[in-house]
Amino acid sequence: MDLKVGDKVDLIVVRNSAIGFTVLVNEEFEGMLYKNELYQKIAEGEKLVGFVKKIREDEKLDVTLQALGFKHTIVKNEIIILNALRNNDGEIALHDKSDPNDIKHQLGMSKKAFKNAIGGLFRQKLITISEEGIKLGQ
Repeated sequence: MDLKVGDKVDLIVVRNSAIGFTVLVNEEFEGMLYKNELYQKIAEGEKLVGFVKKIREDEKLDVTLQALGFKHTIVKNEIIILNALRNNDGEIALHDKSDPNDIKHQLGMSKKAFKNAIGGLFRQKLITISEEGIKLGQ
C-alpha cells in the first residue's frame, strides 16, 4: 500500500453500516468513514474527496472528509463562520454555550471546531462574542 496518513484520496461510498460508511478508496482499498465524524449527509454511490486518517493492521483504512492538521481546519472553519456572519447581517445566534446540534445544523462543524474557530476570530479582533451570539467587528 503506497498511502500514508494525511494523503488526499478519492472515495466512493459503498454501503451504510451501524458505525459509518464503507468506502472504496482510490478504487483500490476498503475504508471506513465514521458517522460520528460526518457533518454532512452522504449517500451510497456518492463520490467524495477524503483524507487517510489511519492505516489499520488489517490493511483497511480509516478516512475522514476533513483535511488533517490543526491549522488547515481552523482557517477553513473561520472562513465558514465569517461567510455565515456576512450572509446574516453580521451576526449569528451561536456562541460557546450553544447546543452542539445547532452548531452542526447551521455551520456543519462540531462544537469543538466552532469554539476553536471563534476563539481565533476573536483574538484577531474580527468578531465579538456575547450571550446573544457572535457579531462581526469589535
